[in-house]
Amino acid sequence: MERRAGSPALTSKRSSSAPPPLQIGAAVDSRQDSRVLIPPSARAPERPPSDLIWSLAGESMGTSWSVRLVPPLGTTQDAFQAAIEEELARIVVLFSPWTPDSEISRFNNAPAGTWKLSDDFWSLLNAALDLADDVNGAVDPTLGALVDLWGFGPPGPRDPLHPLPSVEEVEAALAVSGWQKLRLNRDARAAVQAGGMKLDFSGIAKGHAVDRVSARLTGMGATSHLVEIGGELKGRGVKPDAQPWWVEIETVPGSPAPHTVAALFDMAVATSGDWRRAFVHEERLYPHTIDGSTGRPVDNGLAQVTVFHASAMRADAWATALTVLGPYEGPEFAEAMQIAACFVERTPRGLVERMTPAFAAMMDEEEA
Repeated sequence: MERRAGSPALTSKRSSSAPPPLQIGAAVDSRQDSRVLIPPSARAPERPPSDLIWSLAGESMGTSWSVRLVPPLGTTQDAFQAAIEEELARIVVLFSPWTPDSEISRFNNAPAGTWKLSDDFWSLLNAALDLADDVNGAVDPTLGALVDLWGFGPPGPRDPLHPLPSVEEVEAALAVSGWQKLRLNRDARAAVQAGGMKLDFSGIAKGHAVDRVSARLTGMGATSHLVEIGGELKGRGVKPDAQPWWVEIETVPGSPAPHTVAALFDMAVATSGDWRRAFVHEERLYPHTIDGSTGRPVDNGLAQVTVFHASAMRADAWATALTVLGPYEGPEFAEAMQIAACFVERTPRGLVERMTPAFAAMMDEEEA
């Protein structure tokens, strides 16, 4: 039952002479009160494979995706479009609980017993459990029963007349949830379905998809590209003019943070926000992120967490985990782990921003 543990580390600095930013799929705000972030890079940029930039887009995983890439000579846009769609379709077949015959749906609906998993499913499940170990369950792949109970899963929203689960319902869902309850048979590469447990990779799925698409593009020779799926982004290489891929960082409405743009060179960014998927009952906001320790949506005042990491999956996972950890434990954990993260908290005096040293190091000294 051993699980690997890992931790990211980020440090950086920025130059104040950055060029105008580019945001994928949208026009860029030209205000002067912008904050520019330059994450660290571990290698010198290579020359892109051509002087072209192609823009591709589509829909998958219940959201939209966009890709900008520098193609190698002799390739076609149709080939890249098909490859991206094939990669995303494979992820849906494996990990989408909204697809009845996906591998995750078959496990979730299976009776008690030991179920052999595909290599890809086994790998992502182990990565998710390692992350759960790192943060004591703040990101947990076994909370599907609770996600469904609160109306954020495949069954859909709850009855508007009874939007909140009862204490008994929450306790019943908690009884079949928890990453420490999931037993693995490593020799058989199988997981034990105890009966009623439901896996849910929503905390890492989009980031994982971004990494997979990025790897597929690289394998096809498009070594310079920018991938976006449902707001999670990853840039690799540089554009033909030797500039990095510039993106605008999403902010919670009313955030005190200035308009923020970042250079994504071999870097990913993910944002978790309480306004994205939520419902309001009796003037209280219930976001889709579930705290596995309570069985309820998080209610700790954090409105948004943004994380930079070389891996989009890890950026996605850390953003979720730090949201669950909250406005005090989250920043302390992120600082100790040298995670580049920015927090926006709702307080009686309004929205308050707090950033880790690794995040602040990406800014100009005048702004840090």
